[in-house]
Amino acid sequence: MDIVFIKQLAVDTVIGVYDWEKQIKQRLLLDLELSYDLTLAGRSDELRHTLDYAVISERVVALITAQPLELIETVAERVAQLLLSEFATQDVKVTVYKPGAVPAAQTVGVSIQRSRGAMS
Repeated sequence: MDIVFIKQLAVDTVIGVYDWEKQIKQRLLLDLELSYDLTLAGRSDELRHTLDYAVISERVVALITAQPLELIETVAERVAQLLLSEFATQDVKVTVYKPGAVPAAQTVGVSIQRSRGAMS
């Protein structure tokens, strides 16, 4: 299966478990991978035959910024479920980075893989 991907999608949102984090916006970076057969798109050169990464990006940003969350694990799970339910993909991989969360590290994060058959 082919992959449509979006790397380092930046989202400024309220995220965190500490009181001070609930008062500010922090930047999350996301890597998204969606499985999709790109054969027809490659042959036709038509957007309707592929996954539109502009639309995907807009939906993901809207989802993450809709309400404050505490855990990046929750962000990853909700994004995965959104991608599986709204786009024609069978499998997704979502990686969420939270730069600056640990001062001694460039970034921290989580990475999950989900499949349409495993949706609950």
